[in-house]
Amino acid sequence: MVNVTNYFDNPNIKLIDQQGSMRVFEIQKDYTMNPQAAPLLYYCDQMGVRRRQAVIELQGSSCILSSGAMQWTAGAIEAQTDIKGVGDLFGKMVKGAVTNESAVKPLYKGTGLVVLEPTYKFLFIQNVEDWNGGLVVDDGMFLACEGTVEQKIARRTNLSSAVLSGEGIFNLCLKGKGLALLESPVPPSELIEINLENDTIKIDGNFAVAWSNTLTLTTERSSKSLIGSTVTGEGLVNVFRGTGKILMAPVR
Repeated sequence: MVNVTNYFDNPNIKLIDQQGSMRVFEIQKDYTMNPQAAPLLYYCDQMGVRRRQAVIELQGSSCILSSGAMQWTAGAIEAQTDIKGVGDLFGKMVKGAVTNESAVKPLYKGTGLVVLEPTYKFLFIQNVEDWNGGLVVDDGMFLACEGTVEQKIARRTNLSSAVLSGEGIFNLCLKGKGLALLESPVPPSELIEINLENDTIKIDGNFAVAWSNTLTLTTERSSKSLIGSTVTGEGLVNVFRGTGKILMAPVR
């Protein structure tokens, strides 16, 4: 039996999000400072720049983390890789190379706590089942998921234009049942949710951070003509078509 004190009952550590096995905490004030850093930390505190930390509670279940994300575990937790052989390793290396995610993600299973490294990035939890057909995430957003979630590759329809635009060609797609823990460039409360029903949206740059796998993603000129694209000053844009959901950050 493991008994953790001065964490969940610490008034300086606030629970800000919780779903199922996952909890996200925020450290309200950072007291681990030296006098030289105090002015900077003061203004960081005034602007809400705080460290956040995720805790996953396993009850005979499992979770998959991004490589290097674990800080400590407590209880009967066993760590292993999700590699089933040489062929599987090669496939995961290819997948990691094209999606800019870690090729080998450690799997933790058992009963107890898995605590992730603190981060200044914003964290939010998504239920993969809420995204019909799967949840596609932008590069570097994946932090963890429950062991029941499948990891696939989603790619753009027109690869040549994606290369010219400088955007990624492949993205990580999460499917199946379970929760996913993602990192966001902005507070989750600022993410704009757009629902499409057999319609189209054009987004300049990489402001879309997550979208339904049911949507078709292409990279196209903002106008039908080259002159029109030059006049608008937009050039190439990301075009989502179909029925599904998009989470978009107002700034990147």
